[in-house]
Amino acid sequence: MTDQASAADSATPEIPGKPTAASRTTLSHIMTHNDTNLLGTVHGGVIMKLVDDAAGAVAGRHSGGPAVTASMDEMVFLEPVRVGDLVHVKAQVNWTGRTSMEVGVRVLAERWNESAPPTQVGSAYLVFAAVDADGKPRPVPPVIPETERDKRRYQEAQIRRTHRLARRRAIRELREKRAAEGFED
Repeated sequence: MTDQASAADSATPEIPGKPTAASRTTLSHIMTHNDTNLLGTVHGGVIMKLVDDAAGAVAGRHSGGPAVTASMDEMVFLEPVRVGDLVHVKAQVNWTGRTSMEVGVRVLAERWNESAPPTQVGSAYLVFAAVDADGKPRPVPPVIPETERDKRRYQEAQIRRTHRLARRRAIRELREKRAAEGFED
């Protein structure tokens, strides 16, 4: 190890890790007529806001302060949500980098007046960046996967991150190539 690397390592004290369960949360909400789209089901944007709210709470809990949505990697709607459904948005940190974290979210729905088990109606993966008072990135604690399911989610999050970075790089390279060929976008 070089002296520069040693100095850099000692300049950033290691933050103790946090177990997955430390920041896991569930947000529940009853859907009303105010939440509907033109088809009479709950608007996808309403569900996306609940997803972002729950994920933001988890990211803030895990990082110990403010965190902002950097990207929504994927939002999948599996079933429609109806007026009168009790929606449960379950979120947890799947993976952490130096200043960012992936939060996985499952969306479940059940009829408010029935005792049938909830049905999964959606899922999403969001990337959050922890920020300081000036809006600059700040370090986050590593996440410590506890269960086999947590370990699988951690590994899958690493795959998504690799794909995200490769996609960004490929798009940047394509744009640079087109610009070198004289194309303006």
